[in-house]
Amino acid sequence: MRRKLLAAGLAALAAGLLAAAEPAANATSASASAAPAKGTKQAAVIETSKGTMVLELWPDVAPKTVANFVKLANKGFYDGTCFHRIIQGFMIQGGDPLTKDSKKKDLWGAGGPGYTIPAEFNKRHHLLGVISMARGLDPDSAGSQFFICLGDARYLDGKYTAFGKVIKGIETLRKIGETPVTWNRFHTEKSAPLERVEVKKIRVVPADQVR
Repeated sequence: MRRKLLAAGLAALAAGLLAAAEPAANATSASASAAPAKGTKQAAVIETSKGTMVLELWPDVAPKTVANFVKLANKGFYDGTCFHRIIQGFMIQGGDPLTKDSKKKDLWGAGGPGYTIPAEFNKRHHLLGVISMARGLDPDSAGSQFFICLGDARYLDGKYTAFGKVIKGIETLRKIGETPVTWNRFHTEKSAPLERVEVKKIRVVPADQVR
């Protein structure tokens, strides 16, 4: 069963279903202002309706991706969104601003910040707790949507930009991953949560504040 789930997840990824980025301008300058001081270690605190997760970030392997995530998180972009796609044993996906509005449910998964950022493929493995950028078929189509792995998904290595890992709250991640789901609107996979798992707030702080 798990192999079938992983295979379904890979097929969905290949079809570009993880995210449909909005048409946009080049984001290189959009993320530059959020870059942390050199040598500063940062952690993302994700408060959800099922608990809190703390993630270390990896600016050494994905600097533009991390800078963009930090910028969006600290201006409240993610507050009030939800994890709109959950594939048990594979990953949970969030970061779509359209999920703040239940009336736009048919569009969930298609939202973004209005720009895209370049891929930063690296050698970090997609394992339990690793956060990576969702995207469409174009490698450079990521914007704000992200996914967090629920297990070993190393077949995604070199295809999606991994940029951090859960270091506290892995039980919260597992709890979210166990949320009951039904068929998505395309009837291609069981990934639509039957209950709302809200992202109350994401903030990025110095890592030493959460140790």
